[in-house]
Amino acid sequence: MSAVKVVDALDLDARWALHPQVALRPESFGALLYHFGTRKLSFLKNRTIVAIIESLPEHPDMRSAIAAAGIDEAGMAPYVKALATLADSRMITTL
Repeated sequence: MSAVKVVDALDLDARWALHPQVALRPESFGALLYHFGTRKLSFLKNRTIVAIIESLPEHPDMRSAIAAAGIDEAGMAPYVKALATLADSRMITTL
C-alpha cells in the first residue's frame, strides 16, 4: 500500500481516543491493549505508537498527536497504518 493510501485510510483530522471498553497496560516491550467488549488482546511493540495513543486526549486530532511524538509527514505512513489497524479492531475510536 502506498504512503498516500495508508494516510488516507485513517481520518487524521478527527479527534481520537481509546475505545471506552479498552484498557492499556504499559509493559517493558510496549503495551497491551485489551478490549473488554470483544475480548481482543493486542500487543503494541512500538513505544512511539504507545506514546501517541496515550497522548490522544491532549490533542485536537490524530495528526497533532503523531507530530507531537516527533513523526514528520514523510515518516508517518507506518504509524498511520498501525493506528488504522487499531481503529479497525475498535481499540481506538473517534470522538
